Amino acid sequence: MEGLSSEVNMYSMKLKNVTEVTMFILTGFTGDFKLQVFLFLLFLAIYCFTLVGNLGLVLLVIKDSRLHNPMYYFLSVLSVLDACCSTVVTPKMLVNFLAENKSISISGCAAQMLLLATFGTTECFLLAAMAYDRYVAIYNPLLYSVSISPRVYVPLMVASSVGGILPATVHTVSTFSLSFCRSYEIKHVFCDIPPLLVISCSDTHTNQLLLLYFVGFIEIITILIIIISYCFILLAILKMRSSKGRQKVFSTCGSHLTGVTIYHGTILFSYMRPSSSYASDHDMIVSIFYTIVIPMLNPVIYGLRNKDVKQAMKKILREIG
Repeated sequence: MEGLSSEVNMYSMKLKNVTEVTMFILTGFTGDFKLQVFLFLLFLAIYCFTLVGNLGLVLLVIKDSRLHNPMYYFLSVLSVLDACCSTVVTPKMLVNFLAENKSISISGCAAQMLLLATFGTTECFLLAAMAYDRYVAIYNPLLYSVSISPRVYVPLMVASSVGGILPATVHTVSTFSLSFCRSYEIKHVFCDIPPLLVISCSDTHTNQLLLLYFVGFIEIITILIIIISYCFILLAILKMRSSKGRQKVFSTCGSHLTGVTIYHGTILFSYMRPSSSYASDHDMIVSIFYTIVIPMLNPVIYGLRNKDVKQAMKKILREIG
């Protein structure tokens, strides 16, 4: 009886340890204060550029009537997603660079994961919708306004959002149904799924399969749509006789392909592997790249390389001046 009582007490203590975990510590990069200050200034500059670039692009589309077409509406939604994605991660990371207490509550961690996964997955679907939009515009330009009417592009945007919310909710609920008793230190700058699976003391096999299947399915579907769209675009380009027309198409599609390649490449590297192969430093850098750096680059990739956007920007600057 005495042995049974001690086992019960030990089990109760373990259960108590699990239930008492109310927050995590985001350990981040390094404990060197000088480097922390440098990283704070660097990422503050990146964040400011991200907000100005993306929200500025949205304002340009709203103000300039020449940009009132589906291509730029999709680009505006992409800019909003990028600004939101960066905002979910960067402010908390900036505070942690200078703060001694780098904690985040479980509810805050769950909210960060849910929002980040929602915005990230929505962007995958949106990039596929943008590829389809470019295919219609180039393959049959005379019917573009009819083929991509509000009855088409609005449901595509809504479907992209729904496609982002559902898997994000599944991942967040399944991750925070686990027990965390090994450690409350997350070797990351934000709450991401793989580093949380690493520190869980529960069996994470189901969670890893969910992550693999969901991410794999979304990546296959969206990349397949993009590849098929660009195959038709390539056929349309080969039929063009005008070199100026080809140059314009290459400029527009080249920007989209650049953004797609960088974004999907980092997503595949981050999530299409078992958590046992998670190497904190390398994966942290890749995660920062697609959540903070890519949102900063997208206004340059899609906006500043676009002739119509540059003309709209010059017009706004003349009006201000």
